[in-house]
Amino acid sequence: MIRGILANGFLWLEARLDTLFGARWNPLYQLGALGFFYYWIVAVSGIYLYIFFDTGTTVAYESVEYLTHEQWYLGGVQRSFHRYASDGLVLMMAVHVVREYAYGRLKGPRWFTWVTGVPIAGLVIASGITGYWLVWDQLAQYIAIVTAEWFDWLGIFGDPIVRNFLTPESLDDRFFTLLIFIHIAVPLLALLALWIHLQRITRPAINPNRGLAVGTFVMLVALSLIKPAVSHAPADLVAVPTHLQLDWYYLAAYPLMEILSYGAVWAIVLTVTLVLLVLPWLPPRWKPRPAVVHLESCNGCGRCADDCPYEAILMRPRSDELPFEQEARVNPSLCISCGICAGACPPATPFRRKSDLVPGIELPDLTVATLRDQLEAACAGIELKPRILVFGCDHGAPRQALEGSGAAVINQPCIAALPPSFIDYALSRNLADGVLITGCREGTCEFRFGNEWTTQRIEGQRDPYLRKRVPRERIRTLWASAREGARLCEEIRAFRDDLQALERPEPGGGGRVPDSEERKAAKAESHV
Repeated sequence: MIRGILANGFLWLEARLDTLFGARWNPLYQLGALGFFYYWIVAVSGIYLYIFFDTGTTVAYESVEYLTHEQWYLGGVQRSFHRYASDGLVLMMAVHVVREYAYGRLKGPRWFTWVTGVPIAGLVIASGITGYWLVWDQLAQYIAIVTAEWFDWLGIFGDPIVRNFLTPESLDDRFFTLLIFIHIAVPLLALLALWIHLQRITRPAINPNRGLAVGTFVMLVALSLIKPAVSHAPADLVAVPTHLQLDWYYLAAYPLMEILSYGAVWAIVLTVTLVLLVLPWLPPRWKPRPAVVHLESCNGCGRCADDCPYEAILMRPRSDELPFEQEARVNPSLCISCGICAGACPPATPFRRKSDLVPGIELPDLTVATLRDQLEAACAGIELKPRILVFGCDHGAPRQALEGSGAAVINQPCIAALPPSFIDYALSRNLADGVLITGCREGTCEFRFGNEWTTQRIEGQRDPYLRKRVPRERIRTLWASAREGARLCEEIRAFRDDLQALERPEPGGGGRVPDSEERKAAKAESHV
């Protein structure tokens, strides 16, 4: 229920942002990469601030004030960069977590990426809190005292930590030396955790689109100049801080400590952490069987391994007597059962008749032979002409939207699970007059590379290629979300009009499909 509401909300918002920025610049499609971008801004600006920062109870605040006001043109901007990029990192991280949960991208083999992301969140928050301590203003004083009392509640330390903040004399410069060490060490641990986080992802996107990166940087510059980050009054352990402006990205839990007991806050933190860790297995779900390798048909080309989005396929030395150097091996614990490997396998061609249609690799729950049978049966049932065959994706525009459209529909777990030769087969054997290929909306592919690999195969940029003999004017692609069934129906109608135009040659020459701009111009002219 909750996931469905969140997923619909993200689909709606992504569509609006696509309209404003286009799919390439849509920030919701690059949350992880933007998080990395913010991290590097925090790191670079932090190095600059560290050069001018003095560690000491009496000089820390003064050095920060010097950077903020005396060196406002550089040091002040760097401080604001550091502050706002840190907030941006938390925001990207939070939205990324909610979006992955909404789309269900945490179960099965994806559990590893989800679970390793939980400590990253904790390390980022801890790093931000220690950064606020270093300023040593009244906000830092408040954070230090409340945090010390929160840890003292555990009773695992010999002497209460909070005693270090009772009087000015009880606090010495070693506190800042330890604090700055922690503030540097924790982000480095977070970077290591991020590296581990990406270990099971092929070709992870760690850099955002250049235009989006430039736009983000300009936004930070503008924010730093319009509303520069400033300090509260200097810390005074004799007085109690009263009026504070909290950074809700990092310090949202501190008001809870004023309302609830420290034990209750510990219970909330531990409960939330535990729930996040076990969420991939709540509730358990049926998992499709992983891909299987048929060695008698595998020539060790490695295309399946190259195209696998989660490194579930590795090439290993040959274990049989066939004259090939390598063979594909599937790690069942990593296989997401997307079928992209079957779409990449050269022997996965429906033209094979003299031998059984057994490719080098395929999904046991949707074999290539079964797909050929489905294609032939679906095309035989098409009554409305021109005959359109739709190859769809389980996660894209719903096939139910095409009921009554007269088109035959065959769905795949991912559109890249479709071997390009099946498009050739449908058209060259005159089983259909046109083929429409539809998958997830651009930038939202459930299996990361489905749309991209399919497009490259059709355009002859990635093996296995769609043969040049296949008439491209009889092929149409549409990337649409599960909410865009109406858009799919409209595309079917437009495609049928184009196919009909192919059957009516123009008086001056052979038939030609008018492009989308020509169709729009013709419609506008007809209205006039």
